[in-house]
Amino acid sequence: MSLRLLSLDPSDRGSQRCRLGPGLISALGLSLGSPLLVSLPGGSCLCTAWPRPDLAEGFLQVDLKCCSPGLISNPPLHLNLDPSQLSPVPCPKLKGVKVTVVVQSVDFRKYTPLRLVHELVKDMLKGVYVHEKYVVNLEDFDIDLRYVVIENITPDSAPAGLITSKTGVEIAGIQTVRHYKSQLQGRDSVPLGGLEEVRASLKEMLQLPLLYPSTLSSLGVSCPRGVLLVGPSGVGKTLLVHCVVGEVGASLVVVHGPEVVGSRPGESEEKLRAVFERARCAAEEGPCVLFLDELDSLCPRRTSSSAPENRLVAQLLTLMDGMNRGDRFLIVGATNRPDSLDPALRRPGRFDREVIIGAPTVQQRKDILSVLCARMPVCPSVDMTELAQRTTGYVGADLSALCREAAMQAIRDSSKGSGEQAVSLKHFQEALKLVNPSCLRSSLGRTDLSPVTWEQIGGLDEVKLKLRQSIEWPMRYPEAFVRLGLSRPRGVLLYGPPGCAKTTLVRAAATSSHCAFLSVSGADIYSPFVGDSEKAFAQLFRQARACAPCILFLDEIDSLIGSRSDSQPAHGVQTRLLSVLLNEMDGVGLKMLERRGAEKILQAEGVEESQKQEELECQEVCNKDVMVIAATNRPDCLDSALLRPGRLDHIIYVPPPDQQARLCILKLCTNLMPVGPDVCLEELATKTELYSGADLENLCKEAALLALQEENMKASDIKHSHFLQSLSKMSPSLTAQQIHIYGKPPR
Repeated sequence: MSLRLLSLDPSDRGSQRCRLGPGLISALGLSLGSPLLVSLPGGSCLCTAWPRPDLAEGFLQVDLKCCSPGLISNPPLHLNLDPSQLSPVPCPKLKGVKVTVVVQSVDFRKYTPLRLVHELVKDMLKGVYVHEKYVVNLEDFDIDLRYVVIENITPDSAPAGLITSKTGVEIAGIQTVRHYKSQLQGRDSVPLGGLEEVRASLKEMLQLPLLYPSTLSSLGVSCPRGVLLVGPSGVGKTLLVHCVVGEVGASLVVVHGPEVVGSRPGESEEKLRAVFERARCAAEEGPCVLFLDELDSLCPRRTSSSAPENRLVAQLLTLMDGMNRGDRFLIVGATNRPDSLDPALRRPGRFDREVIIGAPTVQQRKDILSVLCARMPVCPSVDMTELAQRTTGYVGADLSALCREAAMQAIRDSSKGSGEQAVSLKHFQEALKLVNPSCLRSSLGRTDLSPVTWEQIGGLDEVKLKLRQSIEWPMRYPEAFVRLGLSRPRGVLLYGPPGCAKTTLVRAAATSSHCAFLSVSGADIYSPFVGDSEKAFAQLFRQARACAPCILFLDEIDSLIGSRSDSQPAHGVQTRLLSVLLNEMDGVGLKMLERRGAEKILQAEGVEESQKQEELECQEVCNKDVMVIAATNRPDCLDSALLRPGRLDHIIYVPPPDQQARLCILKLCTNLMPVGPDVCLEELATKTELYSGADLENLCKEAALLALQEENMKASDIKHSHFLQSLSKMSPSLTAQQIHIYGKPPR
């Protein structure tokens, strides 16, 4: 028989009664008012057994007068319980009890005499059954006392007992509700996948000044004032602060930047002073952290035009400088735009330390996915390692959205009649099409490409092999590259006559490697304002490094970046863009904000890495850079500094198709066409000397149009005569002299 948990009757509120059927009372061997321990999800409560007014069986009503701390913030509602979760408990009269009092306001704790608090607590606990480490709820009384935490009871031979008028009550301390609930939140450690190292580092920085200030004072060293968290949006800065503050056991005062800004002059500064005063009051009870989220909106760079913002920045600097050693609170700021902050904030004495949280690495993405999927019904066939490799550039918020979308896909499939709600790899693959990395949503070169496979490109086997060696092999066999000391090439240049599938080859490489792909043209980069083009180009590389491994495709690079020669001005925009490209490819100008992940955690002695773990580490070493792929049909226009090893390492000539390659291209182009039995593709391949791949595709299209024209839109197949007629009307786009020029290497 199961018991249905109902909401409490208002008349029983604060009475510590448990209403249940008389039959169950007899079955448990209880008498009227006997103490009873009820186990609930999230904790248990101590109450007294009373029959229901309607004497109905199968129902239960519980007053949470004395319960475990976990039930205070999450009371159970409308549950089904088993009778075995109800058990009698012996409760002798107690000689003494040690308690901690939790009050509503700071003023009550400051100005109320301890003797008066002692009398109030003793009077309210009289006749109450209490359990060690449980909380007595006093919220039903209209006073500032909210909770009484039972720390110890005497005698300690029994876990619970009854407080009488002769029981001695000792008050161990008085806390406010805010401080007590912040400590309760800290007891439940939330798993943070991929942020363990940053978590440990931040925890160490917070523990020293908050919990051991006397140690620093004895050394004659002042406590750190603040910590600045820097990282891209969605990487987990706010969640990290909440978890670490809870683990340290400090209270948290959260302020979002726009909350402080007021409309009238001086209002913002007044609100900011009130925030610091609130943190100072909270610090009197114990360690406290003042968290300033979105700090860049609160304290931007001071300019001569915006007087209110300048005053707000000056007020924050004054308050941080005015903190003394008695203020046991630390300031933590978080921002994803550190360059927008006023430089005066980022010096020792204010924000002493900066913790940079980079975009998650492959191993960290695997850890995040494991945490997110821990409570999801995921099929065993789902490989988290493969999923982590395919989510390049995704931060924690993106991965959370990905798992949510995969679960939605599973729910849609189950609603169609499959009946199974387990999330499979197919659901994650569908979710990957809908959820993109947030760092690339506003990127200049973001391109949504339709997938192209290597089999869709006819011929060019040698070129395909070289591209696979440059892009696919470091992804698929990273341990071999690390073993031989090989690194991924920095860049690849594809050159050759027009229409020979240079762009299509890059699309196929991006499809097969499952890495981020950015394609940029001159229209995305060039600007009429001096310096904007170079700034946009550098921003493009920053976005590409944020989601490495990444392919950055510069199509028609000769129009984007020219050659430094006597004919071009030294200050031209193409020359400046070339300088930016050379610096970015050499690694000069890499900002500290662009750190990815953290250092590798040292393993315990005797613990061996698994093969998958070693492969992930090797992959992170091999694919940490951005792969630049450039394509041009005018290699003579490129600067020689760009073509040296270490920049565009592999220079690959994409030749026009030979006879065998032309036959493959014709077969691919006519694969979906209703070709007549008289069509001889070998003959067409022989007659199409100097035709490029684009010319051959156009030849097939023209033949199909001629078939429709001759048969008045009723053609059912394409005959050989249509191909020959189309061939007679076309001329190849390539010449023998042109091919001879392209055959020379561009060095």
